[in-house]
Amino acid sequence: MLGSIFHAWERRLASVTKDRVVRPFEWGLDWLPLDSSSSDVPPIDSIGRWVEGVLSASDQFYAVTPASDSRLAADVLTFRSALLTPHEENNTVYGRLFRARGSTAGDRAAVLVLPQWNADPDGHVGLCRLLGRFGLTALRLTLPYHEERMPSGLRRADFIVSANIGRTLQACRQAVLDARRAVAWLHLEGYDRIGILGTSLGSCLACLTAAHEPLISAAALNHVSPFFADVVWQGLSTAHVRAGLDDHITLEDLRRLWLPISPQPFVSRLRDKQTLLVYARYDLTFPVRLSKLLIREFRRLDVPCEVAALPCGHYSTGVTPFKWVDGFVLTRFLRRHLVDAPRQHDEAGARNVGLRGTS
Repeated sequence: MLGSIFHAWERRLASVTKDRVVRPFEWGLDWLPLDSSSSDVPPIDSIGRWVEGVLSASDQFYAVTPASDSRLAADVLTFRSALLTPHEENNTVYGRLFRARGSTAGDRAAVLVLPQWNADPDGHVGLCRLLGRFGLTALRLTLPYHEERMPSGLRRADFIVSANIGRTLQACRQAVLDARRAVAWLHLEGYDRIGILGTSLGSCLACLTAAHEPLISAAALNHVSPFFADVVWQGLSTAHVRAGLDDHITLEDLRRLWLPISPQPFVSRLRDKQTLLVYARYDLTFPVRLSKLLIREFRRLDVPCEVAALPCGHYSTGVTPFKWVDGFVLTRFLRRHLVDAPRQHDEAGARNVGLRGTS
């Protein structure tokens, strides 16, 4: 009964968006550095071989150097993306910095925040301020093809998740490289306890970033799935993307081609991180079955994680009172692992030093 009520509400909330566009299917070979000798190979096989190489060397695929042109003006950080696209607007990365309330030079905990797909400029700003109230500086990153990074002619961030296989791979890779450059900037600014928080699409990108960035010690993943393709194929919010994929590719092949931007292959790389997996019990966008599959994979590999289930759906997570419940769960986790635990460790170390000094 309760599930039916929430599912009906989720569909009403999703129906508010009227400008979704069904875009044509494309392999997107021009977005990938494929071997020219594979020109006679079917696109699905050519991309498949490239994906196998990426998965065997993901450190290289997600490798990045710190940005040399980072600039903070007031609270806005900008730098050049490490992966340049044909859309010049998309090649400058923007971040908004929210310093911890009453922060001093001694406060060294920060969180990189990756909002959801098609977030507007106010998306996650309230959450960043909440993090600040609990002693965590937050840097909210603008995802590729969002806000200032959106090319003229687009009304939605269609180019980061679409029926173009190669472009989706590279746009999501770009997001991870941008996130790693943002983490490097935080580290250079003196933050040595760095976490990452991502919601929905941002959760997937945050997981990939945490798996490849050693400076990140805690990851709060808000709405989760093991496979990028399955969310697009089954999710309420991506039905228009699925419409462009239909009759051109199977779910099994799409899952295989989009593995480099899926959490599943990289779960074991989170073994030394503090990880929170959040899902919503009545989610139709990140179907609950998928969320539980990822949780099961963490447990199968014996990778430590904390799990929280929200009593709502995907869209309703952003509605009072559920947004406050979600914000509390995320903030409490990050505060505990980036502020409280390190402080307790430092205090214990200081006590031990004092004891040794008086022996």
